[in-house]
Amino acid sequence: MLAEALAALAAAGGGAVVQAAGTDAWHEVRARVAELVGRGDAERGRAELERLDRTARALEPGTAAPDREVLRQEGAWQERFTALLESLDGEDRERAVQGLRTLADFVAGASGDTALDTGNAVARDGASAVTGVQRSGGGPAARAVRTGDAEATGTGSTAVSGVINR
Repeated sequence: MLAEALAALAAAGGGAVVQAAGTDAWHEVRARVAELVGRGDAERGRAELERLDRTARALEPGTAAPDREVLRQEGAWQERFTALLESLDGEDRERAVQGLRTLADFVAGASGDTALDTGNAVARDGASAVTGVQRSGGGPAARAVRTGDAEATGTGSTAVSGVINR
C-alpha cells in the first residue's frame, strides 16, 4: 500500500478516535482501538485503554483551548496508528489496515451529526432559527458542543441552539 494511503488511513483513525470521544460510540471505539493497537497482548491493550481514557478526559466539555486539544489528540492518535502500520508487514499490516477502515466506518455511521462552536440562533416576527443540528427522522445520535444562545421574539418565532429532531 502506498505511504500516502497509509498516512491518510492513520489520519482517519485519529479523527475517528477524537470524534467518538464523549459519544455513545466511545465504549465500542475504545475496545476496538485497544484490540487493534494491543495486537492481542493484554498489557499493551491495557496501556492503550489508559491512553484512550486520557484522550476522553482531555476532550471533555469545558477543557481549556478545546480546538487545540482536538488537533493535539488527533495528531497523537494519527502518530500511534502510523507507528503501528509501519511496524507491521504482510498479513498483519493488512489486518491492521482493515481494522482502521472498519473503525473509521463504524464511527462515521455511529456518531451522527455534530455541531461545534455555533453562533447564536435569533428569530423574530414568526421566523425560525437553528444553529446546531436540525433533522427529521431517526438515525445515530447527534451532538452539539459549545453552541450559542437562542433568542426568539414575536408570536410564532422559534430559536434552537443545539439539536432538534422533527
